[in-house]
Amino acid sequence: MLILVMSDNFAGLFIGWEGVGLCSWLLIGFWYHKESASWAANEAFIMNRIADLGMLVGIFIIYWTFGTLQYNEVFAKIDGANSYVVTLIAIFLFIGAMGKSAQFPLHTWLADAMEGPTPVSALIHAATMVTAGVYLVIRANEIYSLVPDVGYFIACLGAFVAMFAATMALVNRDLKRIIAYSTLSQLGYMFVAAGLGAYWVALFHLMTHAFFKSLLFLGAGNVMHAMHDELDIKKMGGLYKPLKTTAILMTLASIALAGIYPFAGFFSKDKILEVAFADTHFGLWFVLLITAGLTAFYSFRLVMLVFFGEEKYKEEHPNLHPHEAYKYMLYAMMPLAFLAVTSGWAEHGFLEFIKSVLPGHEPHVSSITFAMLVAIALITAGSGIGFAVYKYSKGGFSKHWENTFIYKLLFNQYYIPKIYDELFSKPYAEISHIAWKQFDVKIVDATVDMIAKTIYATGDKSRVIQSGNLSKMLRWMLIGVILLLIVASAFSLAR
Repeated sequence: MLILVMSDNFAGLFIGWEGVGLCSWLLIGFWYHKESASWAANEAFIMNRIADLGMLVGIFIIYWTFGTLQYNEVFAKIDGANSYVVTLIAIFLFIGAMGKSAQFPLHTWLADAMEGPTPVSALIHAATMVTAGVYLVIRANEIYSLVPDVGYFIACLGAFVAMFAATMALVNRDLKRIIAYSTLSQLGYMFVAAGLGAYWVALFHLMTHAFFKSLLFLGAGNVMHAMHDELDIKKMGGLYKPLKTTAILMTLASIALAGIYPFAGFFSKDKILEVAFADTHFGLWFVLLITAGLTAFYSFRLVMLVFFGEEKYKEEHPNLHPHEAYKYMLYAMMPLAFLAVTSGWAEHGFLEFIKSVLPGHEPHVSSITFAMLVAIALITAGSGIGFAVYKYSKGGFSKHWENTFIYKLLFNQYYIPKIYDELFSKPYAEISHIAWKQFDVKIVDATVDMIAKTIYATGDKSRVIQSGNLSKMLRWMLIGVILLLIVASAFSLAR
């Protein structure tokens, strides 16, 4: 990740980019004896390689056009470049960003990546690697600033993914997958800011998000540890007493994620909403606002089902005695909790620090409009929290809800994994099987087998020379002498 971020050229960025992809593959498949972990690792690796091909094409076009991959040299020459070429570069680089940051339609790998160890989910799949796509768009801001249409497409896709992922998190029962969908949704927010040219705002949300999302994941690890790797939140409940510290830390992180003042998420998330409104992209603003309400709801749905209400784990796991994580694990989470609360307060200092290298896009709205936007966002987020607390303190939704079409659609991720399986995986497996039968077995293997059989048959026939029988060996010796005399005579006559 340091190579990716600190490189001063696209080649170095790509080396770091592939390095974090390799780390992701190795760590998702850490428990290699589990087929699901191995499969998820391969899915993430293949999805990212598909996207990275697009990024590589973008880098090739950059070198072909400018003769260099150094950022400062490319950006110095970009103004005089053909607009069509600049558009192509922006599109192909963004394809790479779509894979790494799990944007639709290359999003399915992120939820499946939760098969890996939880600290990996906190570090790579919440705070660093998955945000590399956002970082790429921010780092290449001088390219994207020249093609606002591509930027607007990025913003629209980001808004769509933000709501798309949030809706799937509403009904999911897997503790880590809910948080993964939340990460996917927040990446959408970042892309909206970056697409609209508010690069420092996208980077600010990238920073604050890392703290509260890592805290949520590590808290989820504590819950898993207490529940002997149980992940179904419907089989938990009432864990506040045995896991009081973890419950408080995860609640703080959830408040920050929901965007409640004065927590970190309020400052960075609301700034993105302000940017969308100030730039008169009211459709994007409305989608992000609704998503903020959904985010607040599913965050506290998780908190309520895991830590409060009926102790369902006693029915599901009667011999289980949940206990708090070791103190050193809790101490490691404390700095994240502190930053999840306070990092948003550094907004103005962050802008001053970063505006020397990024455009200081500051949304311009009146003080009355600003107050109205803040109030609407807080009411929306507060309503989401309030509804979740009220509903799940009463036992949640009825069983009939789970039989509805909408629930099944959301629970099955809009059936997109199923479509990919039917459209790509199964045909590819069938083609591979046919190729194995018709080409590998009948041509490649048959050729190798024929060579082996020929050599074996030759050896079998000629082994009589070394039979050890004296009379036969003298006979072969005589034949050899005669052949030598014939050859020698032939050479003599030829001269």
